[in-house]
Parts: sequence; structure tokens; C-alpha cells
Amino acid sequence: MTEPAPTPPIADTRPHSFTAHGITITDPYAWLKDPAYPEVEDKDVLAYVEAENAYFEAVMAPRQPLIDRLYEEMKGRIKEDESSVPQKDGEWLYWTGFETGGQYRKWWRKPVAGGPDELLLDEPALAEGKEYFRLGAFSISNNGRYLAYAIDDNGSERFEVRIKDLTTGEHLPEVIPGMLSEIVWVADDSGFLYGVANAQWRTDNARFHKLGTPVENDVELFHEDDEGYRVAVAETSARNWIVIATGDHVTSEVRLLPADNVFAEPILVAPRKEGREYDVDEHDGTLFIHTNDVDPQFRLCTASIDNPGDWHELIAPNPHFYMTGVECYKDFFVVEGREDGLDRIAIHRYDTPTIPQRIDFPEASYTAGLGDNPEYDVSVLRLGYESMVTPGTVYDYDVATGGLTVLKVQEIPSGYDGDKYRTERLKIAARDGTMVPVSIVYPKDFPRDGSGKLFLYAYGAYGYAIPPGFSTGRMSLLDRGFAYAIAHIRGGDDLGQQWYLDGKLEKRTNTFHDFVDVAKGLIEGGWTQAGQIAIAGRSAGGELMGAVVNSDPELWGAVIADVPFVDVLNTMMDAELPLTPGEWPEWGNPIEDKAAFELIRSYSPYDNVKAQAYPPMFISGGLNDPRVTYWEPAKWAARLRATKTDDNLLLLKTNMGAGHGGKSGRFESLREGAEEHAFILWQMGVES
Repeated sequence: MTEPAPTPPIADTRPHSFTAHGITITDPYAWLKDPAYPEVEDKDVLAYVEAENAYFEAVMAPRQPLIDRLYEEMKGRIKEDESSVPQKDGEWLYWTGFETGGQYRKWWRKPVAGGPDELLLDEPALAEGKEYFRLGAFSISNNGRYLAYAIDDNGSERFEVRIKDLTTGEHLPEVIPGMLSEIVWVADDSGFLYGVANAQWRTDNARFHKLGTPVENDVELFHEDDEGYRVAVAETSARNWIVIATGDHVTSEVRLLPADNVFAEPILVAPRKEGREYDVDEHDGTLFIHTNDVDPQFRLCTASIDNPGDWHELIAPNPHFYMTGVECYKDFFVVEGREDGLDRIAIHRYDTPTIPQRIDFPEASYTAGLGDNPEYDVSVLRLGYESMVTPGTVYDYDVATGGLTVLKVQEIPSGYDGDKYRTERLKIAARDGTMVPVSIVYPKDFPRDGSGKLFLYAYGAYGYAIPPGFSTGRMSLLDRGFAYAIAHIRGGDDLGQQWYLDGKLEKRTNTFHDFVDVAKGLIEGGWTQAGQIAIAGRSAGGELMGAVVNSDPELWGAVIADVPFVDVLNTMMDAELPLTPGEWPEWGNPIEDKAAFELIRSYSPYDNVKAQAYPPMFISGGLNDPRVTYWEPAKWAARLRATKTDDNLLLLKTNMGAGHGGKSGRFESLREGAEEHAFILWQMGVES
């Protein structure tokens, strides 16, 4: 006798509305936001979320053999006892490593002069018995004696700092809760700087903790009054200055403290100016200032530490080169960026700063950048490189000779033959004529007659570029005949900061249009056809998923929306939510600006669900997620269920003990990937 199909839960509707700018918005699922958040205690809310999880489990149960098969494939491509290449910092070599079967890494060191390995931190032991574990800041004192580290064991991103004396193996008694920053030691290692998250999950401070003293005696060295700004602590490359940076998504302001006197009056490099971003490194009394003050491609300026506001241009903006960062070393500085969208690294000598020594890479599409280079006085740089067909490779680059030495190539135990795949970089016209880059990898015998299946991924927000890197997980799709494409849409900074500016605020819909137009261009190019495209996006990329399933549902064969930012209007109207004020420069402030209200309302995925057929969808959320709160995917799933006219599958899975990043542990995250791949293959008729 055939088992009856599982029945999806139907969320209650409860009257709720608000009026803004003369427009009334109804929100019958507003009750899914627990008023006690960040605690989630409402029995009705929990009952609905748990019912959706039960439905997910019931529907996916028959797919478990496929999930298991995919999981074993993915696991088989990971070297279980993987370790990093040791790197010298002072008198020690440092590295990390996994043990076979281990979910989390261990942190090690040994003396450069020779001696036994020393275990610094045992993540598996710290994570034992916990549903979730994440290591945040990890910082060793300059003299190598102390380790300060931060852990999060529920996904809320409120970290707890602990301090270990590496000479004895014992922990100091003080524990700092609620930390949300890096940790920077002062010159004499008597203590460190850090920042605590306030009640709204905003880091508005920089504090100094002196070892051996009560945490309540910690001194606040800087406080930020603007609720939209966040404070961060860092250090210059020579470690002689501590950086206190504050800013939002579009404006920054930097102060410097002598590392040997953090109670000195901070040096303000330049006061905040709306729309101006800058960051600072230092070499021999000269500040190197990377800024977008005159051009969104950024330029490099210098200034004396004695007159930090008097900037002199050293490297001018280049329309073809987007300068993403500058790092100083004793005898040279390194400029990183992207030239027409491809990563570039160049060495510059201080005596001939405008003559670059470029590091060239052979492939047409790749990602490359500086690796871990903790020492200031070096002649060899650690680099990382990969492409969609080339596994991750670690190099040492000899600055004097220009020679590249391969230190490590990502090992794939189950085997990898790069000749089975091809990669290309395409350009596809969006509806306004803008050419959008697309990175694509595919089996070498992939058909170009429109019959192929394709997976399309994008993000498109916050100026974050999606690199065309290597992924062992995607091989499970490639080996089943899929092509895999990354759309480098506006909203990211793949082609420079202007590319980002052209996908935010009043230009936000360019992001959605680019994605749809890339899909249509791939169809026209014979790569696939409508209904044979699986799509995925996470967080703001989940907002993208919500927008394109509303606008062009017929194009997609399956949709993955992970922790999707889909309740955009409600979230941006709620100034009490931790992240909202800091997000207004990205999305607009609909509370004060009617035009922003109307624009967000026009695309907010939750507010634009309509009575139409939707593709099969897999939505995820995290109960402890402070970035995209759990009720956004929950409300969206509830409205979709009640509104859509099709019988296609809609699943909502909420991680009850995790946050924005999903489950922790390398194998648990693999299992989540296997579930999503199984959903895609199932819905697109490939179940082998």
C-alpha cells in the first residue's frame, strides 16, 4: 500500500498592517516574528517552524540514498587529514590541521630553530558536545606567550574571548562575553584591544583589556555615536600602530594609536566625509592611504604620520584597474586589484613606486591573491591561486627573482582529472546594453544545442565579488552533465566599485535584471533552455532568488534560497533591528524617504509574491541568525504556500541551533550541500 504524500503545513494568517507615506501594507504573517527575539520562545512560532522541518524531513526521506551518495562523493574529494602549509612568524612556524574524521581543525606551531610540535588550540575538544561551534578571532601575542581566541557556540555571532598561557597550557581566569571584533595585542603584550557588541548587535567601541585584571575594568579607548557605523580594530603591517576604523557601507574614518602607548591621543587620519572610503597602512613614518575619494576605481596616496590629512597621490586611478588593497612590507609594497575583472597582484619598490612588478597567471579566468604573510621584513610572499578547473594552489613568490614555487596543490583523494572540464569567461548583454561577465565551467562534451542542464549562481550586493574559484562540491553536478556558471552581476564589485554602485539603492533592480538577462543569454547561446536552469543564492543572493522567481518563474527548474533576505521592506522599516540603520546606505531608508519606500516595495520578494506558478524551491533559515532573521524565510515560505498556483515542491528548512552560516563542522556543512544538490537533481530529473 502506497504511503500518502506528506502534507505541507499551512501557517495561520493574523491581521496586521502598518501605514507609511500614505500607503498601507498588510502583513498577515508578521506574527512569525517572535517579539522576544533574539530569544525565540513563542509556542506558535516554534510549532510552525518545527512543522516545516518535519515536512522537509518527510519529503526528503525517499531521497536519502541520493543524499548519502552525494555526501560520500563530496567527502571523498576532501583530504581528511588536511593541513595548511606552515608559515614563519618570528621564532615560530604556525599551521593548522585536521585529523581523519575530524569536523574541526587543530592549531599548531614549532620553533623555527627546531623542536617538538606544540598544540595551541584544539577545536574538536572545544566543540565536543555542541550542536554548533565556530572559532572567531585568533591572536597570539608578539612574544609568543599568550593566545587570545574567541568562540561562538550557537550561531548568534556573539563571541566569548578566552586567554591561554602557552607556556603553561592554562587559561587565565578572565573571560570576555559578547565580543564582535578582531583582537590586537599592544607592543609589550600586557593586553589587547577588542570590541564588544552592544544590545543591538553593533560594535560601537574599541576597548583595552589588561591581562590579569577584571573585565569590568577594561578601558574604552573609542566610542562611536552614529548607530549606523561599526568599529573595527586592526594593526599596520609593521605592528607599530594599532588601527581603529569606523564606518558604514560607504564611509570610513581611521584613527591610529601607537602600539606602545594605546592611551595616547588617537591620530585622526582624515575626518569622515560621506561617500569617501579609505584604509591605511604605514611604512617608515609614511602613511599609505587606499581611497576612493576622487574615483570609484580607488587610488593610492601617501601622507606623513605628522600631517596625516595632507594626501599626495602616488598611484592614480586607472579606468581598467580596480585597486582593492595595499599592503606594506619593509622593502616594497603590494597592490592588489582586478584588471577588467581579473585578479592582479603587483610589487612596487619604494624608490620606484610607479613601476609595478606584476605577477602573471596563465588562465583566462581565475582568482589569486596574497596569502598569509605575517612578517614585515620578507623577501618571499605567500600567494594563493585557483580557477574553476584548477584546484587551490599555494605558492611562494620570490620578489627578487620573480620565481613562483609551488608549495601545495589541493589534494582530491577520490581523484581529479582537469582535462575532463573546460572553463570560459563569457560576456552577455543585459537589457540596457551593459556587458555582464559570466564564468562558466562544464564537461568537455557538454552539448551546445540547448539540451543541457545548467546551474547558475550569483550574489550581487555589498560590493562583494564572487571569484571564479575551484569547488569540489560542484563536481557532483558537473559529473552528472551540468554546466556551472557564475553571473558577475552589478551590485558586486567584480568590475570595480562603479559596478557595485550601479546595483545598489535606486539602481538595485539592475542586479535582478542582469541575472535574468544572463540566463536568457545562456539560453540564446545554446547552453540550456528555459526550465533547465537551477539557480542558487545566499543571504542578499537569496533576495536575488526571490526577485527573479517573482519576475521570471518560467526560466528556473529548481531554486535554492539560503538564509534569504526577502522581507526587505519590513526589515528596512524596523530601526530597532540590529543591522537596519547600518544597511540604509546599501538599500535606502524607507522610513524617511518615500522614493526608497516605493522602490523597495516594488522589488521586496515577500511583498511581491503573486498568484502564479513558481518553480520548485528549497528555502533555508537559521533560528539564531542575527543577519537574516529566521522569520524572513519563514514568512516568505508561508506566503508562497498560500499564494502560488502550482503543485511544485516548496521546502523550508530551519536550522534550530545555527545561524547565518548554516551548520558548523566541515562534514555537517557537506551534508547540507548534499541535500541541496539532491533537491536540484531530483527536481530536474537526474537522480543517478
